[in-house]
Amino acid sequence: MKKSINPQGVRKPFGNYSHGLYVPPGAGLLVTSGQLGIGPDEVIPRSVKGQAELCFAAIGKILAEADMSFEDIIRINGYVTSREDFPAYMEVRDQFISEPLPVSTLLIVSGFTRAEFLVEVEVTAAKLV
Repeated sequence: MKKSINPQGVRKPFGNYSHGLYVPPGAGLLVTSGQLGIGPDEVIPRSVKGQAELCFAAIGKILAEADMSFEDIIRINGYVTSREDFPAYMEVRDQFISEPLPVSTLLIVSGFTRAEFLVEVEVTAAKLV
């Protein structure tokens, strides 16, 4: 279904992602809102890793509700509040991606709606229907 696009003449991706990802006609599309590192119990872990794990857990539940899985993700947008958070976020993110690798953007932002939030993740998924 999906096809990774990494053309010659473009620098190899810095990490585990594709420069482009082709999705054929007839695919259903799911776009999520940004998910923050807070559980249903309102607990917010103090670490980027703990928050990222909650972000991806929520995304997994949203995907399942749409009859999709992490394999259907075509784009990941991640946001962290510090460059030092990059490795911890990537460690968690990389547990949830598969071939063909999705396209991915990671931005360092000044903050979120509450100061204790350190990471936010949103995805786009596509699946042939």
